[in-house]
This record gives sequence, C-alpha cells and structure tokens, in this order.
Amino acid sequence: MKLHSLRTTTTDSHERGREIGIRYADQVRDVSARYLAHFNVLGIPEPTARDIVARSHEALRAWAPALAEESDAIAEAVGIEPWQVAAVGARTEVLAAAPVPGKGECTTAVHVPPSGGPPETIQTWDWHDALTPDGLLLSLVTADRRRVKLFTEFGAGAKIGVNDAGLGLHFNILRHRSDHAGGGVPVHAVARRVLEEATTVAEARDLVASARLSASTVLTVATFRDGHAEAASIEMSPAGIAVVRPDTDGWVVHTNHFLDAALAEGDAGTPASASAERYLHARAVRGDMTGRAAPERAAAFCGGDGADAVVCVHADASMPGHEQWGTLLTAALDLPGFALQYWAGNPDTAAREGLDQF
Repeated sequence: MKLHSLRTTTTDSHERGREIGIRYADQVRDVSARYLAHFNVLGIPEPTARDIVARSHEALRAWAPALAEESDAIAEAVGIEPWQVAAVGARTEVLAAAPVPGKGECTTAVHVPPSGGPPETIQTWDWHDALTPDGLLLSLVTADRRRVKLFTEFGAGAKIGVNDAGLGLHFNILRHRSDHAGGGVPVHAVARRVLEEATTVAEARDLVASARLSASTVLTVATFRDGHAEAASIEMSPAGIAVVRPDTDGWVVHTNHFLDAALAEGDAGTPASASAERYLHARAVRGDMTGRAAPERAAAFCGGDGADAVVCVHADASMPGHEQWGTLLTAALDLPGFALQYWAGNPDTAAREGLDQF
C-alpha cells in the first residue's frame, strides 16, 4: 500500500472535499471501482449496493451533514457520481449484506499506565491489498478549529487518528446478528466525528450512541490531557453499544469479536478470522509491550514468533483476490506529540525498519 499525505488548512467541508478530489482523482476513482467490483464478487449486486449506499448517505447527511458534503465534493471534483465515492465511505454497511462474512481484521492493544503517563498503543490493520493500493494520511482543521490527523482509505471518513485535544482512536470491525442492509450512518464517519469533536471517552461514547447504525465496529479511544490518561473500547452495533474498560493492569485489547457479555451473545464473527487467537496472543505479550517506544512495542507485539506471529497476517497468493488478507498497516498513537506513528506493513517489519511519523 502506498501512503499519500495531505495537509489541508481549510475549515470548509466542501472546499476540503474538492481539494482531496482534485489532488487524488485517480486514487479516488480507482478505489471506488475496486470496491464496486468487490461487492459484486461477494454476491452483492450493484443495485443492492447502490440502495444501501443511498440510505447510508441519507443517514450521514442527517447525522453529520458536513461529512456528507465533503464526500459529495470529492465526487464532484473527480467527476464521478456521488454514490460511487459514498460507497467507499459506507463499505462496511454494504459488506453487512454479504451472504458470507469476511474473515475479520485488525488487532488493537492500548495501555494506560497505572503509575501515570500517556497511553501506549498499537494496532494492525488487516485488509485486502487488492482493494487498497493507496491510503491517505490526512491533516485537517475543523470549523471549530480542532486539528485532526488521521489515516483512512480514499472516500472513507477515518480509521485511525488523533486530535489536538489529546484524543486518539483505533478501529476494528465487528459483526453482529443485528447488522442489516438498511443503510445506517457509516461507521467510518462515526470514527471521523469522534476525532473531530470528542475530547474524552465519555464524549466519544455519547457521539457513538447518537448514530443510527446498520453495521458493527469497535472504536478504542485513548485520551491524555492535563497529565491524566484514559482509554476504553466502545463496541457499537445496531443492537446497542457497550464500553469495555481496561483491565487492572491498564491494558485493553480488542480484535474482531465482542467482549461485552450482552453483545457477545449476538456475535456473528467467523472462526476463520482467528480473532480469538489474536486476542489471546495480544494479551499474552502485553506485559512485554509495557513502557516501550513504538518500534520496541511493535517487536514485543509479535513476541518470539516474529513475522510468523498471528498478528502478522500474510496474504495467501493461491487464494482469489477477495480472500487474500494481509497486514497492510501498523500504527501507534503519540497523544502528547499529536502524531500518528505508522508503517505500511506488519509490526515485525515496523520494528526492524522503524515507524514513520505524521
């Protein structure tokens, strides 16, 4: 995955969208086409996908009109139909209609030091390389002058990011029996609005609760302000939300299955995702990650297995493209420094090569 970076200072959503669309027209057009083809391969025909996208975009416009305006402006600048860009932003909502769920993605671990200090975080993003040859690192300023830095796909609101109020966010997909094809607020837009507006875990939780959802996700939110750190995983589904707090050692670990007892009863993940194995691995190595800088944390995240660790997902080239999963990004949050630390690859490589900073 090639990462592109854009630092925009406009506070106007339409102008920001035009800026993204003009600068990255080829990438936006390409990722949209790739996702529409992907939906079809998964058994979601274009009319169905288009209907879900339309409903999701309508829900987004009612819940966060500025984000809908930004998406439409990107499409206008690129010269494609608005729904084609919105399809990437609502790709999780469309994928909820797939006859067979995907294998899952992402492992997140966040530590709040009981003795004080900023949160220590790490995440892998596992996805299809064929869908995302390009990714975006975006620095923006909101209408309220909040500064945000984030990583995302072209056309999607946000995945991983930080804001200048000392809040950061990691993103893992979940699946629940209540997921449906009705087209709710895109979960990537929920992540974006949390980054733009929230300063505390409680504020993030309230924003999540205000969105009408049709797909599930967990946002692991960490904050560091006035020397005080806090973190929690906010599990979200159409059936409701739940807040999962760190253990007594300060660690909260999340993969791709629900941890809240009530929501876990409706978990619809697949064993093929190795979500349980990745969760147990991250918990087993969490003590070795404590108190380490990002590269050493990445090495400890892998443990003694190195590149063969279960959190380093390697695409199987013998499988069809839509069944090839790999770790495309390793990311950590630097909340005091208002920065994303990242490497376009797995944590073993990130540990050896070092993480870049945005």
